[in-house]
Amino acid sequence: MTQQKDIPQHIAIIMDGNGRWAQERNLSRTHGHLEGVKRVEEIVAAANKAGIQVLTLFAFSTENWSRPVDEVSLLMKTMVSVLDRKMKELNKAGVKFRYIGRRAGIPHEVRACFDAAETMTCGNPGMTLNIAINYGGRSELVDAVKEIVTSVEEKKLSVDDITETTISQALYTKDLPDPDLLIRTSGEKRISNFLLWQLSYAELFFTEKCWPDFNEKEFQKALDDFKNRERRYGNIVPSKA
Repeated sequence: MTQQKDIPQHIAIIMDGNGRWAQERNLSRTHGHLEGVKRVEEIVAAANKAGIQVLTLFAFSTENWSRPVDEVSLLMKTMVSVLDRKMKELNKAGVKFRYIGRRAGIPHEVRACFDAAETMTCGNPGMTLNIAINYGGRSELVDAVKEIVTSVEEKKLSVDDITETTISQALYTKDLPDPDLLIRTSGEKRISNFLLWQLSYAELFFTEKCWPDFNEKEFQKALDDFKNRERRYGNIVPSKA
């Protein structure tokens, strides 16, 4: 059945291009990341205003640990600082905060801050803000397989019981709808190990804008583009009378 919706239920964003944006302006990569934080605040507010139910932001991948130590340290400190500063505002707006990825390896102060935000907002009825940190799509699938195998070994589940739903509920995003729309900034046209299972039927929107230039106006362009997509999920377009 063909499905066409005006507003995506779940939007995922690969926020790419902070460093490139800074280099093009002869600024430090640090400046680019700090400018990118402003766009996070702007797009979260825009998504909430637009009625988006879930917004997932790819903040830090499992591969990002290979970046320079100073850059990684700044990113971690910035995430904690911004969350501390904005949490009361998000909570007042009814936003539910959640983060996905491997907990092991995340610095204690970052994990503690994120855990506190999850606890504070867990009962909120509004948009879910889902932050992917220390996240990798393949790692997520490995962790899901391990969880399912353990359930089989403990006889909580039989092999014949394993379905797509079983796998979905073993992922970090369990209980969340799959993304309807993936946005990637900076002109790159790949998904970079992000939500490999969940993006199976997502619409893809690529923009040449680097993340620090991706403002509410650009976000609206992505929403307008989505309105014109015809989502068939593998089926054919019904013939017109």
